[in-house]
Amino acid sequence: MRTAYCVDTVRAAERDLMARLPEGALMQRAAAGLAAACADLMGRVYGRRVVLLVGSGDNGGDALYAGARLARRGAGVTAVPLAPGRAHAGGLAALLRAGGRTVAPQDADGPIRRADLVLDGIVGIGGRGGLREDAARLAALAGGSRAAVVAVDLPSGVEADTGEVRGAAVRADLTVTFGTHKPALLVDPAREHAGAVRLVDIGLDLPGEPELEALQHADVARLLPVPGAASDKYRRGVVGIAAGSARYPGAAVLAVAGALRGGAGAVRYVGPAGQAVLARYPETLVSDRGPERAGRVQAWVVGPGAGDDAGTVAEVLACDVPVLIDADGLRLADAGAVRGRTAPTLMTPHAGEAAALLGVSREEVEAGRLAAVRELAGRYGAAVLLKGATTVVAGQGGAGAVRVNPTGTPWLATAGSGDVLSGVAGSLLAAGLAAVDAGSAAAYLHGLAGRFAAAGAPVGAHEVAEAVARAWRDVVRE
Repeated sequence: MRTAYCVDTVRAAERDLMARLPEGALMQRAAAGLAAACADLMGRVYGRRVVLLVGSGDNGGDALYAGARLARRGAGVTAVPLAPGRAHAGGLAALLRAGGRTVAPQDADGPIRRADLVLDGIVGIGGRGGLREDAARLAALAGGSRAAVVAVDLPSGVEADTGEVRGAAVRADLTVTFGTHKPALLVDPAREHAGAVRLVDIGLDLPGEPELEALQHADVARLLPVPGAASDKYRRGVVGIAAGSARYPGAAVLAVAGALRGGAGAVRYVGPAGQAVLARYPETLVSDRGPERAGRVQAWVVGPGAGDDAGTVAEVLACDVPVLIDADGLRLADAGAVRGRTAPTLMTPHAGEAAALLGVSREEVEAGRLAAVRELAGRYGAAVLLKGATTVVAGQGGAGAVRVNPTGTPWLATAGSGDVLSGVAGSLLAAGLAAVDAGSAAAYLHGLAGRFAAAGAPVGAHEVAEAVARAWRDVVRE
């Protein structure tokens, strides 16, 4: 599992470690890892041209010491201090001793255009807001050059704790981060600026609970239900799907498709699309008697394609089993009824739906995904899976670390994809997973299935559903 910690936690850990090390040792560890990553990226160091964009803090010091190491290996290294006279003194002296040189920002255009690699050491993890004009100009010049751009710890101009990008920011090909991932490296829009990420262990002693978690194959494999010799379809869990309408029967079919592949032993469907569901999936248990009389279930999915059927949504919310609310169900659900539930609830909005629930613009949600998912979870007392370029999952009421989904593909932005995800997650709820685990594992499988199904080309939601089994096998085979 990859984890990310907030700035205050990282700084406290750095202070504790520096108190036990000789002066400057921690920066040297970071610089050594940074120089090694740059060397690996370039393939050959001798004769390469390297430009350092140097701010006035420790981030600039890391860049200068790394530049000195590269200069000693034969690279031509030019530092561009953005605040002359305020660059890290020890790092600058080390660079000059190694044969590096400095130029003023106004004279940096030529060196950047000719560079093989530009090292972004402008602003560290404490930066707020976008880059200032002079730094923004150099960052844009580097981005438009032939050079590989490497960010030191974090791309300058992005906000470490939130992943927000409030102005001009560096776009890196590689980010070399120290000690731990920072939230911005895992969450869009900042994640788009980071490129590939390489973590350098500098020996930080970090507390048990991180700010963010990103599950990997092994983590998801441990969560997925495995039937035993004594299992039958009811012991494996039964998931109810209350979805679809005369206008949107396909939403019911796709939600059932996801549910059938999500680990539960049986799927009950309630709604007006029963014939369409049976035509595609005859193993589904179909009822036209409403949720309360459909038969026993261990979890419900309500809302995909529901139109204006508020009565069914209210009936499902009154059930004392885990409930997943999606799509139209989010609009129709009474907030008080959701908050008053004693059984777990998982809400799965996209950015537009989240914006409507929070009373803000879609753009505000997209720009601050972590804040939005935590706010929704707190308001509704539910677990929340916020779909999007970075899918994030907050635990019940916002408790614990936010989960960030690392799988997926832009081709998943297609009609009905979210209905499949709801079915998978609902099935995992019925199989006994906690709401945050069901949402996280479902997002992981769904994203992986999207990659397999698309293979670099447009894909339909039904193809994503069909690829869930392949994704499941890929996860548990590791």
